[in-house]
Amino acid sequence: MSIQRFHSNQRMSQIVVHGDTIYLAGQVAATRDADITMQTQEVLAKVDALLAEVDSSKSNILSATVYLTNISDFAQMNEVWDAWAPEGNTPARACVEAPLASDWLVEVCIIAAK
Repeated sequence: MSIQRFHSNQRMSQIVVHGDTIYLAGQVAATRDADITMQTQEVLAKVDALLAEVDSSKSNILSATVYLTNISDFAQMNEVWDAWAPEGNTPARACVEAPLASDWLVEVCIIAAK
């Protein structure tokens, strides 16, 4: 079974497709000094765009891991997530507090089906 890699560099690939499974690298916002709401919106928009590149969508997300630098941002992140997540097709999800590189407040890792 072939493995396809997209937007790759020496360190990582943004998308890896193996069979009918899609793996996205951890996605962070473009705007580091934005609040948690804006950063979450930017991250989820990137997820949408990356999945679309490989003919998939958020309705096909199997699993999501959300990393927050401050767990007190959980409710605000969830407001954005809940407005974005497709009703009836929500993935298995975990959310943890973890230090992130730079000034990012949220990072999301995705596994999806084709």
